[in-house]
Parts: sequence; C-alpha cells; structure tokens
Amino acid sequence: MARPPILTLSEIALTFGGNPLFSGLDLSVQPGDRVALVGRNGSGKSTLMKIMAGLAMPDHGSRFLTPGLSVGYMEQDPDLTGFATLGDFAASGLDEDEAYRVPMVAEGLKLAADMEPSRASGGERRRAALAKIVAEAPDLMLLDEPTNHLDIEAITWLEEHLNSTRTAFVLISHDRAFLRALTRATLWVDRGVVRRSEKGFSDFEEWRDKIFDEEDMQRHKLNRLIKAEGRWAVEGISARRKRNQGRVRRLADLRAERGAQIRRQGAARIEIEAGPKSGKLVVEALDISKTYGERDVLRPFSLKVTRGERIALVGPNGAGKTTLVKLLTGELKPDTGSVRLGTSLQLAVFDQNRSALKPNASLWDTLTEDADLGVSGSNDQIMVRGTPRHVIGYLKDFLFDEAQARGPVRALSGGEKARLLLARLLARESNLLVLDEPTNDLDVETLDLLQEVLDDYDGTVLLVSHDRDFVDRVASTTIAMDGDGTATIYAGGWSDYQQQKREAAKAPFEQIRAPNRQNGSKPAGPAKSQSGLTYVEQHRLKTLPDEIAKLEDEINKLENFLADPKLFSRDPVKFTKASEGLVQRQNQLAKAEEDWLELEDRAAR
Repeated sequence: MARPPILTLSEIALTFGGNPLFSGLDLSVQPGDRVALVGRNGSGKSTLMKIMAGLAMPDHGSRFLTPGLSVGYMEQDPDLTGFATLGDFAASGLDEDEAYRVPMVAEGLKLAADMEPSRASGGERRRAALAKIVAEAPDLMLLDEPTNHLDIEAITWLEEHLNSTRTAFVLISHDRAFLRALTRATLWVDRGVVRRSEKGFSDFEEWRDKIFDEEDMQRHKLNRLIKAEGRWAVEGISARRKRNQGRVRRLADLRAERGAQIRRQGAARIEIEAGPKSGKLVVEALDISKTYGERDVLRPFSLKVTRGERIALVGPNGAGKTTLVKLLTGELKPDTGSVRLGTSLQLAVFDQNRSALKPNASLWDTLTEDADLGVSGSNDQIMVRGTPRHVIGYLKDFLFDEAQARGPVRALSGGEKARLLLARLLARESNLLVLDEPTNDLDVETLDLLQEVLDDYDGTVLLVSHDRDFVDRVASTTIAMDGDGTATIYAGGWSDYQQQKREAAKAPFEQIRAPNRQNGSKPAGPAKSQSGLTYVEQHRLKTLPDEIAKLEDEINKLENFLADPKLFSRDPVKFTKASEGLVQRQNQLAKAEEDWLELEDRAAR
C-alpha cells in the first residue's frame, strides 16, 4: 500500500512587489524523496522552502503536513539568543535520550560545540543550524545551502550521512558534485513555475535545455502566426471590415499572449579582460614557511607560477590556504625563504567575507565611490576596464534591475552580494586574479559563466575553493594542504589530485610485491625529467593532443551546422551563437597548437 506524502502544497500563490512569485503551485514530497531544488538567484527557491517549512505564509493556497510526521528547516542565520554555547543550541528541542547525537554530528561537521554564540562567525552559526537539524532527524529535512562555509572534509561527511539516511530531504546547493551524488528528483523554479523531474541533478541541464528549446519553438511559431495575421490585417481588412472582426480580435489576443510571456532571465554578462601582460614569471617562492605561535601553518615550501596558470588551493578550514595566498602575493612576509614577484602585476582579489561591501551603502555607491572606478566629474558612470559605462547599464549586466540600484547592499541575497562583488572586481584591469571561495551562493548558470570567463582570461588565477566540481573545471594545478603545515602540488584539478593521491598510497605496497632485485643492485632513485619541463608542463603536453582533437571535432560540427544556407533566416539567434562559438573554438585551437609546438620543442632539447 502506497504511503501518503509527507507534505503537500496546493494552489499556492505569492506576490512580491506586484509581481507573482508563484501562482497555482502544487507539489508534494514523498517518503524517501531526495530532491534538488534549483533555480536562478532570486527565482524564489528559499521562499518556497520557507513555505514548505511553514515559516512563510502564501497569499493563497494550503499546506498540509501528514499528522504524526515532522519537518525540519535549516536556518541560514539562526537566533542563538539565550544559549550558552553552539552545542546547547544544536541540542535544543531534543529529548535527553537523543542528546547523544549532537557530539557525533558536531565532530563530523567540525562544529566547535563549546563556543559562545557571541564569538561565532556566520559560518559557525550555520554549522550549528545544520548540526541541529541532522541531530533532530525529522521525517523531512529542508536544507538551504548546507555546504556553504563547510570545508571538503565536512562536506564529505555530510554527503555520506545523507546518502545513508532514510530521511527525505529537499536540498538547495550550488555544489554540483554534492547535488549529483545525493539527488534522485529535481524541482526547478523558473519564472513562477515549479516543474518536477523524476531524475536527479545529473540530468537537470539536459532537461532544462530541452524545455528551453521547446519554448523557443513555440515562441517562433507564435511570432510567425502574428506576422501572418498582421499581414492579412494590412492587406485585407479594408475589404471585409465587418465580416472579419473576429480575426482582428484574434490578432490582438495573439499579441497579448506574446506580451504576457515571461522571458527567460539572461545569464549575467560577465566579461573580464586581462590588463597589460605580466612577465612570464608571476611568482617564485623558495622554501617559504610561516608559523603562528607554536603552530606551523606552512612548512618550507617552493613553487614557481608562470603566466596563465590556474592554481587551486584545497584543504580543511584553517589549514592555511588563505595564508599561503597572501604569502604568494606579497601581502604577508614569510618567516623563512623568499618570494619573488614578476613584473607588471595587476592584482584583483575576490574576498570570501565580502569585506569590500558596506551593508548600508547602495549598489550605486558601491561602484561609483571606488576611486579606481569612478569617472572624474561624473557620479553616474564608472570605468570598466578603461571604458566609461553608465552604472545602471553595468548593473544590468549582472542581473540587477534599476529599482535595486539605489537600494542598500544589506537587502541583497548571498548570491546577489557575490554578483555585486564580481561586478566591482571585474571592472578593474588585472593580470593576477585571486578568488577566495567565489562560488558561495552563486547559482549554477552564473557558475558556468564564471568558469567560461576564467577559461578565456589571459592572466593568472589563484583559487581557494571547497567546490570540487568548480576546481575540476578551472584548475590546471592543485595545491593540497592537510592542516599539518605541509603543502603538496598535484597536476590537474580535484579528481586528478584524488587519483594521484590514491596511486601514491598504493606505491609502497607495489614495491613490496615487486620481484627481488638481483646482483645487489641498488633501488633506482626518483625518475628525473630529461625534458626540462616541469611536472605541470609534462601533464599539459600529454593532454594537449586530446584537447586539440576535441576542438577540431567541435569546429567540424559547427561548420557543418552553419553550412545550412537557410539557417540565418530560420533561426538568427542560433546562427549568431554558432558563429561566435566557431570563432571562439578556432582561437582556442590555435592557442592549443601553439602551446603544443612550444612544449614539444622544449621537450626535444
């Protein structure tokens, strides 16, 4: 016998500022559901989750929770008033015989349970909220960005816990790897409509693109029909004025239907241009170290960074990642060793704490009051990489509307604050970009765009992130810091680092199983490269042929697609996108071939 749903929403309607956020919304959550709740920043995901939790009331409709079942909601900024410690808050509401769960969860999430709330950062408060809901074990967990401010070790623990639980959950997260690993259904909030797919987040993008293609086809048919009716109205209405008023009304109805369609929100138009090229050498660190008190934050470490590299730093919170970045950029002085910075460096920094944003300042003032960005004699224009732009126009590139421009920063969501900081940062010319946790709160589409922008960026990138998927997509080199002061360099992104670490762990056992050496020969030392290439360059040389073959294949497909002589008249948008994609891939191919020739030549010397 089928079990009843845990939670049911019926005919939900909610309006914000005159615009309907939801209308006629119906959904239910079944026992055992593992649901990804996705949508653009500002689409209403968090609001919908609060309605599901019973913390927000809709204008119309009903919420029904099956009697005897419970719903838990992870608060982003919990009220800790009256609690002596974070652990006391996490244990509140639990029976005495259930309190044992809190220390177990606190250990997995690395929650300092004995910390006083007045000393807790926003991230630590969020961990306390997460520990509370996990320890409560309700029948349905509603988790809004649970991985924000968690390090990879804590994310892994939470992922394993949710994978093993029978509890149903609905999950909002920007972490693709986390969503792919856990979800078996998807709720997509888009322009006031909530669609459900019985497939997890792994299939979301294909499903979304299919729906967009269908919408484009319907819009194209509607436009064609309006054009035909409009032509009839011009050519034939005068002869048949009385008999054809119905067609006139139909034309008006078609135009009203087109006007009522809510267009998809475009992607943020993030562009970044490197400033003047830096020298080939960006940073050279030789045996640098850093100690705070008795703790070795960084033991002697050496690194050479050349122009164009994308270096990701990964590891637990407090392992020293930000300290190492500050050492490499010259903000901090090492206790031992030396750091040599290259020539003509122009640094731009994305700060995970958003400290560059003043809560009471408006978005307008945040951009125009920056001495490096403001245009002399004008308070409505900013300099965007050397070109004056109107503030409103530039904010619209980052999906802010005109009404928000004079509003305070404190009214923005976490994702909107991240976009505003990116707008401020990317207006500057730079050739060395430091990104400290840039993915927090950004939606999936903006993350995609940021990744593409970084791919085309001609400068050097230092990235600190716990987002495994983003590191995989961006990094050419990964520096792993385990918290004991050691920093180890690996070629590639997160997955490459994990694979190399597994292979290194197997190596001693492989040596034990190897045949005994004869004639008393000594074991061979570490293989030395005779090519003069660094390990990263060797890895790049090895992967370039596959990259070149992939680009050639994509170019061939685009050329065949554009060979259709009727494509432009039939679908000018697709023609434009395909043409731009072709030029982009041809440039990427030329760059890849140039890199291969250079590395192959050096390897042969």
